Amino acid sequence: MKRCVWMIGALAVLAGCRTIYYDTMEAFGHPKRQILSSRVQDAQESQVEAKEQFQSALERFRSVVEVSGGSLEEKYEQVRTEYEKSKKVAETVNRRIASVKDVAGALFDEWADELDEYSSDQLRAASQVKLEQTRAAYTRMIGMMDAASARMDPVLRALYDQVLFLKHNLNAQAIAAVREQLVWVEHSTEALLADMERSIAEAESFMQRLSDEE
Repeated sequence: MKRCVWMIGALAVLAGCRTIYYDTMEAFGHPKRQILSSRVQDAQESQVEAKEQFQSALERFRSVVEVSGGSLEEKYEQVRTEYEKSKKVAETVNRRIASVKDVAGALFDEWADELDEYSSDQLRAASQVKLEQTRAAYTRMIGMMDAASARMDPVLRALYDQVLFLKHNLNAQAIAAVREQLVWVEHSTEALLADMERSIAEAESFMQRLSDEE
């Protein structure tokens, strides 16, 4: 059943029609609110993975520049591998954040449009208040996700610089030159990890809010 729903959804997306996709999912018992919660969870999980990977990359970078001895080729491969892993998880984070924004836009547009369908002014007003509260909570959460995501780019660029430099300068002087960048890499990575922590916590809070509203 889940495979069938996924295939229908994939076909709708390929057709380039967001409305058809969400309408189809709703017909199979997956309303936009549920899809939003699921995608926020996916984005949160990818941020947890990214946090762990960037921490691993920092630790590997430290070991390469602080521990003397060992093959320079091996040190290069270690840094390159960590960079590639970090780049991959960053791409996943960005892709999942984009998917959250897509369904959130569809949900809030529909919610706002349907306010006009109420015959009861009291119920319309209550729904509008709930919409504004939920949208404010979403805006806060997605802002934190974007902030954490933006911090990944300078860290990735710094790691790639080290990879390139070591690739073309496999000698002790290269390690010494890379070592000079350690403080900046540490500072940038630690700031990223802190933003990730805040974003992960805010995503948890938002998912709980959606659950409480059901």
